[in-house]
Parts: sequence; structure tokens; C-alpha cells
Amino acid sequence: MADAASALRMAGLQLDSISGSPRLDAELLLAHALSITREQLLLDLPKLVTPPEFADMVDRRAKCEPIAHIIGSKEFWGLDFTVSPEVLIPRPDSETLIEEALRIFADKGPDKILDLGTGSGALLLAALHEFPDATGVAMDASAAALQVAHGNADRLDLTHRAHFVLQDWSAAGWTESLSGPFDLILANPPYVSTAVKLAADVAQFEPHQALFAGGEGLDDYRIIIPALNRLLAPDGVALLEIGFDQARPVSEIAVEHDYHVDSKKDLGGNDRLLSLRCQK
Repeated sequence: MADAASALRMAGLQLDSISGSPRLDAELLLAHALSITREQLLLDLPKLVTPPEFADMVDRRAKCEPIAHIIGSKEFWGLDFTVSPEVLIPRPDSETLIEEALRIFADKGPDKILDLGTGSGALLLAALHEFPDATGVAMDASAAALQVAHGNADRLDLTHRAHFVLQDWSAAGWTESLSGPFDLILANPPYVSTAVKLAADVAQFEPHQALFAGGEGLDDYRIIIPALNRLLAPDGVALLEIGFDQARPVSEIAVEHDYHVDSKKDLGGNDRLLSLRCQK
């Protein structure tokens, strides 16, 4: 078995053509193979020996498989979430929704939260973690995704405050199965245009039903936004994640349905979410 430092150098070279961060990828994989943190890996690197399974993990990454799928988890909002090919991998940009929720509800937290298209459960469970008096509903059209979300709730000790609903918002009467009204609605719906070519680690490994939303990337907003009046409490707010170029078209849909709209940018300076409130 190679020493860890040499193995990392070789892995970085192998991953250089498919990753924008080959050394980091290699470090995360080796830390997982050794069942230690990345910080511990870097601290003890000179005395570590590479386990045999590391080579296979690097080969998988070289074929563009996401790091989160190889190690089976992804950190979001400081919490560790199990992920699988059945759910979208949580992105740091989505933390903008939690930041905005904390700002809006700084004085008094929401009592009831709804997460539409919950996937791994990252948004709802991060919100419940921050609002200890709240309860929440996680809805998804995928039974496999709900199983992942429920497992994450178990591991975070939040199952007693979360209810999971198998429902598809393309079905007639879909809002009737949700026990509203809700003070806070979170949604990261599919918003990628079918004309967009995604990176291989996304296109080949993440669920297309959680990514694509028609030729304009707006199909799901056109379903969700008109239904919000049946779900939101009178003073409630809906936070919708959007693509970097979608603030205007999604805002137009919201204004057509009498919502006041604010937009927020992520850390990269891109439009990332819309905040919707009923016009008074």
C-alpha cells in the first residue's frame, strides 16, 4: 500500500481532467476511506497508509461520479445529510434560503414550515434545526427521496417534528393533502431548461426530475406559485430558489398572482431566491 501523501498526489493527477478541485476531491475520498476527518488527514498525512479501497473510489470519481455519491453524504448548513442517486445533492447556494428565513423570522420563528420537493430533506431539516419550536411538512413526488429524507430526520433527531407526504404537484388537488396553512414555505423546484447541457457529474448521476423544468425552466413555478394562496398563512412567506437568470420571469409569474416579490443574491452575487408575500 502506498503512503498517503504519494497516493494523494497520484489521485490529484488522475482527477485533474474532470474536476475543478482535484486535490480537494482526493483528500475528501481518502479521509472517507480512512474514516477520519479531512482535517485529521492533513494533520497526520506523513504517517498514514492508503487503504486498498481508495483506488476504486478515485476511479469512480474519474468517471465523473459525484463525491457525495461515493462517500454517501453531503454537508449542508453545518449538518451532515445522507444522499443517494434518488435525490439532488444539496448545494451551498441553497443555504441562501435558510439565511433569508432567519432574517425574516428573527423576532418570532414560524410555527409551521412546508418544504416542496424536499429531496434529501436538507431545507426543511436545516430550518427545523434553526427554529426549535416549529414543525414541518416535507413533500416529494418520489417515494425513494422521501425515504432518504426520513432517514436524515432520524439521524438529526427531528422525526418527531417532521411529517412526510408523498405527493406530486402535477396532480389535481395536490394541496389538499398538506395540513396548512404554513408560515414559511421553502422550495427548490426543478428550474433547468431542457436546452441546457449540464456538467457530466450532474447530468449522468443526479435525478433529472429534480433538475429539468421544460424549455424555459419555468414549468414548475407555473404550477407552484398559483397554488401558494391555498397554502400560505395570511402573513406567511414563500422562499423559492431560482436560477441565476430567472429573477425576472419568475417574478412576473408571481406578480400576475398578486404577490409582492423581493429577490436575494447568493454569495457569488447571482440572483438565487425570490421571497413572495401576499399583497395586502
